Amino acid sequence: MALETPLPDGFAAAPGASKTSSLISMVFLVVSVGFAVAGQVILKAAMDRVGRIGSAEVAAFGDYVGRAAREPRLWFGMFLFGVSGMFWLVVLSRVPLSLAYPFVGLSYVAVVLLSRFVLGEQVPGLRWIGVLVVAAGLVIIGLSARSVRGG
Repeated sequence: MALETPLPDGFAAAPGASKTSSLISMVFLVVSVGFAVAGQVILKAAMDRVGRIGSAEVAAFGDYVGRAAREPRLWFGMFLFGVSGMFWLVVLSRVPLSLAYPFVGLSYVAVVLLSRFVLGEQVPGLRWIGVLVVAAGLVIIGLSARSVRGG
């Protein structure tokens, strides 16, 4: 007997949706969020190389845009966002927005973790508490989706 983890009810909202279809919807959602998170981290790395945008950079906007446009990480980060958007369109075609969009909150958790452990940013304790609150909210949303179907 296989171990089954029930998915939130909204993931099977489409008429005739099977458990496999529900699982595929969840996979598309997680992949979309994953690409968006990777895009954010890579864009941050790109902008760290390009430099801070201050009043001098705004005054010389053309030079700054040219410098940014020559940063390959910037283009790769934008590409990842585009890929994320394509997966997101699939999610929107399969899952109610009121269920799918809150799961984007996974990105908040992942970005803070990657910012700390990949980019080496300092993350104060209060921000970690905020991450825990977001994670708890995601759990509550998942439970609310189950309670709609009476599970």
